[in-house]
Amino acid sequence: MGIIQKDALRTMILSYLGLILGYLNRGVFFILFLTSAQVGLINLVISVGLLFAQCANLGTVYAVWKFFPFFRNKEKKNHGFLLLTSIIVSIGIVLFVIISILFKDAIHMHYQEKSKAFVEYYYWIIPIGIGNVFFLLFDNYLRGMYKNIIGVFANEILSRFIIFILLLLYGYKLISFDVFLISHFLVYFVPAIILLVYLLKKQEISFSLSTIQIPKRFKKIIISFSLYNYFNSLGALVVVTLDSLMIASYIGLTETGIYTQIIFLTSALMIPYRSIVRVSSPLVSEYWKNKDMFKMSELYQKVSSVSLFIALFLFLLIWLNIDALFSFLPKEYFVGKWVFLFLMIGKMLDMFFGINGTIFITSKKYKFDIIFTLLLIVIVYLLNLILIPKYGIIGTAISTSISYVFYNIGRLLFVYFVYKIHPFTLKQVYLILVFTATLIGYYFIFPLFLNPILSIIIQTLYILLTFCSVLYLFNLEPNSKEYIKGGIKFLKYKIGVK
Repeated sequence: MGIIQKDALRTMILSYLGLILGYLNRGVFFILFLTSAQVGLINLVISVGLLFAQCANLGTVYAVWKFFPFFRNKEKKNHGFLLLTSIIVSIGIVLFVIISILFKDAIHMHYQEKSKAFVEYYYWIIPIGIGNVFFLLFDNYLRGMYKNIIGVFANEILSRFIIFILLLLYGYKLISFDVFLISHFLVYFVPAIILLVYLLKKQEISFSLSTIQIPKRFKKIIISFSLYNYFNSLGALVVVTLDSLMIASYIGLTETGIYTQIIFLTSALMIPYRSIVRVSSPLVSEYWKNKDMFKMSELYQKVSSVSLFIALFLFLLIWLNIDALFSFLPKEYFVGKWVFLFLMIGKMLDMFFGINGTIFITSKKYKFDIIFTLLLIVIVYLLNLILIPKYGIIGTAISTSISYVFYNIGRLLFVYFVYKIHPFTLKQVYLILVFTATLIGYYFIFPLFLNPILSIIIQTLYILLTFCSVLYLFNLEPNSKEYIKGGIKFLKYKIGVK
């Protein structure tokens, strides 16, 4: 147990360091050194490259994550599991390289007018995809062996540090944008190569086909599980990539850059929620195993309450400071204010519904989730067709938000009608009322501060004294109060206060 705790602690420290590097790169130096069109080009090529990786893995990443423990046997070279999945991934890469080449002309015609630079760098989606898919494969394999550190270091520290150096080199005119861009794309090979060298050193990779010994009874289970998870995960990534692709096609790379940067901001706000879901997921599996629907319902409501608090607090924190925050950005980013508003509405609902997705995909009815994923893609695409020409990137944000509202409500109703559980409690109404009062009070009380830094400090204190303090002192929502107490305790520990 001690080894696992140490490994978890080291992984957490590396993840936070990587998070800081990632924010520094994308949140500061991207905006400081690159134009919004250059940001749009980079984010678009990378997004499509990651989509290539998602397609090319053919579900093997999920097979490794789920089934490797059944085949772990050092003497038998783990039944050749890594070799088999590597062969499948290689087949997937060849297949989608061919598809990428066949559709090249059609894609070029579609983007030539509004996003010519994407056409010029189109083929770089292939090396990005190859590097990423092999990293995912090797990293999941090493996780199955309880070797987490090397993957986290390679992907979240080393690769981001290299990008940080490249940004500085470009920012100080030591390299051209073309050299920066190509080097940035090639960085996606670094984590995969490091893990490959590590696996070779540990003699975990065997190139003998005779080592592949997968029992027949497992094959159907593996294929079924991998297939459904493959399409579900592919669907989630398609939605994100679809927005960028359609903006680049209809408007251009400048707007793509602005939109993808705002997506990065809203995704960053989801980190506390994702941490809660990550901790809760093993409990969901345990409750399914024990058929304990009472505890499942209790967990569902607790996670929903805490997630709602986090969502409302973060929305207040950003939205009430939005003008001050955007004053530090180039003027072309100002339209991102309304993009943030609509995207965050969808994200807030996503967080409020808590672990309904986790409950769904870990239940016996998990196959039905693909229906909701396909509907999500269709709704996003159709709404984008209508709203992008009329409202630009704000239209994209509106369509994405509406789509996620329908998506989450659909999954919520499915879980409720099948399993008779829901995430709502009466106490959550108090959360929403205090949030509304804080929001309305701000617009009646606060003048416009000329100094953005002073504005951010005062308005953040206002949020803490109204929204957080009222909930805490009057114990209006017990689960949220416990979360606030945990946060205060963590801060005291960090600054050395007993």
